[in-house]
Amino acid sequence: MNRSLQLRLILMLGSAILLTALAAGLAVFVLIYHEVGEMHDDLLRQVAVLADTQGALHANQSGSAGSHLADDETRIRLIRLPGDPRPAWLPERLAPGFHRLETGAEPLRVFVHEDAGSGKRLIVAQPTEEGDEIALDSARHTLVPLLILLPVMGWLIVRIVRHALAPIADLARHLDAQPADRPGSMSTAQVPQEIRPFIQAINRLLERVADLIQQQRRFIADAAHEIRSPLTALSVQAQNLGQAQTLEAAQERLRPLQAGIERARKLTEQLLSLARLQSGTQPAQDVEVAALARELIGEYWPLAEAKGIDLGLEERASVHLRTSAESLRLVLRNGLDNALKYGREGGEVTLRIDADSRSVIIDVLDDGPGIPAAERARVLEPFFRLQQGHGDGSGLGLSIAREAAARLGGDLALEARSDGPGLRFRYRQPRPSSPDVL
Repeated sequence: MNRSLQLRLILMLGSAILLTALAAGLAVFVLIYHEVGEMHDDLLRQVAVLADTQGALHANQSGSAGSHLADDETRIRLIRLPGDPRPAWLPERLAPGFHRLETGAEPLRVFVHEDAGSGKRLIVAQPTEEGDEIALDSARHTLVPLLILLPVMGWLIVRIVRHALAPIADLARHLDAQPADRPGSMSTAQVPQEIRPFIQAINRLLERVADLIQQQRRFIADAAHEIRSPLTALSVQAQNLGQAQTLEAAQERLRPLQAGIERARKLTEQLLSLARLQSGTQPAQDVEVAALARELIGEYWPLAEAKGIDLGLEERASVHLRTSAESLRLVLRNGLDNALKYGREGGEVTLRIDADSRSVIIDVLDDGPGIPAAERARVLEPFFRLQQGHGDGSGLGLSIAREAAARLGGDLALEARSDGPGLRFRYRQPRPSSPDVL
């Protein structure tokens, strides 16, 4: 059962104090009982010495089995041998020192004092009940205040734990009061040192959430602008088509309308692809990269043939990956689409598959004008298009490829070719722990 931290602390501290109090009470009882027993023995010894020193030993005039002190509560018996009659409970020869004797009625604590010169013995006896009662009373008087303090300690534990955990409740209220669209960091001024790293981690998470919200706002604004432009153009072109007087004029005005519809369709598909990428992860499966590359080359072969581009595949290593086929297809499709769209007519585009000791490398190489070094990072941002570029792209393809690469755990980079003009679209994915690269 899940308990609150406050309840767990109270129970743990209360149990620790209760066990400590019980152990301390037991130790106090044992020590006091032992000390009272020693005091009892010392009392018997002092009585014997005092009686022997003052000559208080005398024959029992009444013929009883021993002499009694005047204090009836102590019930101390004094017996001198020879002289006094030996009681039945007293053995005939009892060594000097302390003894515990069972008399049948009650046990006795006996001290035997013997005069070495005359051989006379003095026996001092007292029921052990008296010493036990004194020991129990002393232990009880010591333990009662401790038992009374236990409820007070429990109340203090509850108050201390609640006061110590109060900053957490304040932080929770502060976090609940924040607007969902503008989360702000929480102050660590009054936060205990042990909780401060947790609050700092939450603040870093809130900063990332705020950045993500800002990116989403910017993306929505850009997407709305990009969608509005083709829709406006389509509306104008549809009006122009409606005003055509002849069939030839209608056909002439139909072509830009069809191109606008195609551009809007492609933009919508790209937006949906980006939304699917950002909404979750794709299931992983075994992918033969070369087979996937051949499918893409077959898909883009008509476009390459229309521009006179030599589209080919260079397989330097046979690579199998455990990854999302759809996400990997999205990365390579955008790379090929960008190379064929902006590549040189009559040029070459090569899809190259390679691998090294640490990663799998997939390149899309073209021999077109390339991208200036200062703008290679910016073209990976959504809706960014080169000013000197040509074509009717939306500026989403490369940003979608970068997002898909990040989801796959890989890295996407645009580089200038070292063997001539053109651009290198490079996707690098770390090799698995047990790579299947032949």
